[in-house]
Amino acid sequence: MNCSGCAHNCNSYRMLIMSNPLHIVCPVCTATNRIPADKLSATPKCGKCHRPLFNRQPLELNAGNFQQHIHRNDIPVVVDFWAPWCGPCKMMAPAFAQAAAQLEPGVRLAKLNTEIEQDIGARLGIRSIPTMIMFRNGRESARQSGALSASDIIRWVKAST
Repeated sequence: MNCSGCAHNCNSYRMLIMSNPLHIVCPVCTATNRIPADKLSATPKCGKCHRPLFNRQPLELNAGNFQQHIHRNDIPVVVDFWAPWCGPCKMMAPAFAQAAAQLEPGVRLAKLNTEIEQDIGARLGIRSIPTMIMFRNGRESARQSGALSASDIIRWVKAST
């Protein structure tokens, strides 16, 4: 039975969503976990280290975990490329944390210090900071330079997904 205005069978669609697992990389041990899409908001835990997969805070990335998080997460990953000496980066940090609290678990927010990880910043063509890049399936899908408020970050992410 189709619902009003719907082109598909909603019960079948719900079953597809529930049975379609997403790959989520653990922020602690970097193990890749298969989580049913309908269980993302149910505080899922890592099957390896048993820590929560989402803590509603930006994840710190480095050369050791960057590729794993960008390529293995099935949810979009938004990375804030920043440096400790950057005034606008410091101003945006609390807003980025507020956005993470509101956008997870549908989107993973992460930070990468370009002062330490210069190779990654150079490879991605980071010319100014702060710069946010959204990755989907290991590829850049959107880019935004300049400091934004929490509401502007959320608006940009939603418009880019």
